[in-house]
Amino acid sequence: MSKTKTTGVTHYEILFIIPNRFTDDEAKTVSSSVEKIIADNDGIVTLREYWGKKRLAYEIKHNAFGYYSLFEFDLEGNKLAKIDSTLRLSAEVLRHQIVVKHAKSEAAIAKEAKIRVKIDSKKAADSKKQEERTRVPSPSSTASKAGDKVDKRVDLKDLDEKLEGILNARDLI
Repeated sequence: MSKTKTTGVTHYEILFIIPNRFTDDEAKTVSSSVEKIIADNDGIVTLREYWGKKRLAYEIKHNAFGYYSLFEFDLEGNKLAKIDSTLRLSAEVLRHQIVVKHAKSEAAIAKEAKIRVKIDSKKAADSKKQEERTRVPSPSSTASKAGDKVDKRVDLKDLDEKLEGILNARDLI
C-alpha cells in the first residue's frame, strides 16, 4: 500500500487562488468549475466558502491580488492525484493546496462554539474595563463624586508667580 494514496473516503480541504485578471463574477464561475472537477471525480463537497479578493503576500505570475476560495470535500484517496494534476494544469487556478482535514463531530462543534462565546464575552468585558480606565472624568462628574468639594480653578497669574518663586529659589541645587 502506498503512503500517498489511501483507499476509502477521506475528508479534505482545498484552498485555491484565482488570478486577478478575472472579475468577481468570473471568479465565482471558476470556483464552481473547481467544484465540478471534484464532483466529476466522485467527491462530495461539504463546505463552500468564497473569501473574495485579497492581496497576496508576494506576486505570483505578476498578480498582486487574487480571489480566494475554500472547499471541504469527501473523496476516495486514489482519486486525489487526478484532481491535483487537473488543477495544476489549469490556467484558471493560480495556486492551490489540498490537505487532509479531520471532520469534526457535532459535539466538538458545539464545544468550540461555547468556548468562542466565553472568549468573546471576556474580550468585551476587558474592552469595557479599558474604556473606563481611559475615560477622562468631566468636571461636573468629579464635583458630584467629591460631594460638596468643588474643583478650584487656578488663575494664570498665580501660577506664574509660584513658578517664578520655584525657579528663583537658591536651595534647588
